[in-house]
Amino acid sequence: MLYLFLVSIFLYVYFFSRGKKYSGRLPPGSLGLPLIGQSFDLLKALKSDEVEEWIKKRIAKHGPIWKTRLFGYPTVVLHGIAANKFVYTCDGNILTNKQPPSISRIMGTRNIIELTGDDHKRVRGALVSFLKPDVLKQYVAKVDEEIQNHLETHWRGKNEVQVQPLIRNLTFNVICSLLIGIERGPKRDRCLPLFQDLIKSMLGIPVNLPFTKFGRGLKARKKLVTMLEDLINEKREALKEQKQQANPHKDLIASLLQSKNDDSSTMMSDEEIIDNIMVVMGAGYDTTSILLTLLMRLLANDESIYSKISEEQEEISKRKAPGEALTWEDLTQMKYTWRVASETLRIHPPVILTIRRAAQDFEYGGYIIPKGWQVMLSSSMTHNDDSIFQNPTMFDPTRFEKNAPSPPPFSLLPFGAGPRMCPGFELAKMETLVMIHRLVTMFKWELVNKDASFKRIPMPEFDQGMKVQLKPIERD
Repeated sequence: MLYLFLVSIFLYVYFFSRGKKYSGRLPPGSLGLPLIGQSFDLLKALKSDEVEEWIKKRIAKHGPIWKTRLFGYPTVVLHGIAANKFVYTCDGNILTNKQPPSISRIMGTRNIIELTGDDHKRVRGALVSFLKPDVLKQYVAKVDEEIQNHLETHWRGKNEVQVQPLIRNLTFNVICSLLIGIERGPKRDRCLPLFQDLIKSMLGIPVNLPFTKFGRGLKARKKLVTMLEDLINEKREALKEQKQQANPHKDLIASLLQSKNDDSSTMMSDEEIIDNIMVVMGAGYDTTSILLTLLMRLLANDESIYSKISEEQEEISKRKAPGEALTWEDLTQMKYTWRVASETLRIHPPVILTIRRAAQDFEYGGYIIPKGWQVMLSSSMTHNDDSIFQNPTMFDPTRFEKNAPSPPPFSLLPFGAGPRMCPGFELAKMETLVMIHRLVTMFKWELVNKDASFKRIPMPEFDQGMKVQLKPIERD
């Protein structure tokens, strides 16, 4: 605790002195109390899913650029399409993607989120080479098999289930199978609790003690790193023996082991492979499961949307033999289902805040943002802007029809944008469509709590995991 106190005093003195240097050119607003600022107010808004209202109140007072203090750092909050573009395309020498210490120590520092410049391009290229549609289309059947097994094991025959934790386990299983090559069995079962401890620890106070979430997270990371090192060595030996030559994209680890940069000389290091596997696992675990949970809530509450999705999926099901795996071509026919998913992501993006760190003093909008300050924006601000989306609070999947006007670039950010756009977008889409197909052709469901709501901590978390009552669909 003394260590945290001393670090806090240092940060306060350092940032106070830098801010004072530019006091006449800093954005309007108040930094508030030392270290704390408006952190608790923002956390309260997150838990009640009222971040948009929290930001609008301050925009009304200060304008689209204003300062505060969040999570120990002076922070400039930006708003608007131009701000989104600036943050998502900004040179890494100006804005870095440096994560809080708790996240970087748990996830590692050589991952795609933290890397900049040529390193970021190299690692992103290696990830995209596996996660692009041309490669993923050969794995639809594998994902479908995981989902059917999951539903038969954990949903079939149950009167009531907790949706969110079950779907999280499903996304973890898909990740294990598709990305790191761990099939169902004891090894995967050992991974899950370690991974759960890892995820829970990321936003904890970075104090490494056995009884803290962070301490348990570091312990879990150490064990997972050992498992991943063993996997990497196994796959490296297999590649040397050319056992995987016929299918170089067997899983993401094998793909990364074979990746090289443009001059075909630099391979990814084991540290980079491990850190990026950790990040891809973390990103896929929560974001896809949140989207699927939100879709299940929507379909339980809106019979019209459920009927249209069910009709679309039944048309596909009629062309298949019982239990026959879906194909990429089947997914391309699920147009209405993905429009509904896209509108769900517009209204409830899983990740609502984007935070960067100033790597140097720079000017934006006529104001100076000092080195070390945070820059934050919220995707919901443009997602719910009535100058961009007509009647933005109305759920309207027709916004995403082929002939509908496209929203301006950098106004819709559920998967980020620009060079920082999530490379796992197509995987998330594939997994979502396959799961919805299997759900609506196997079950109908009702919410146990008709007003099921969630808190953002910082991503949506449903009370009691959003319980539903299941009714199996009987087939001839």
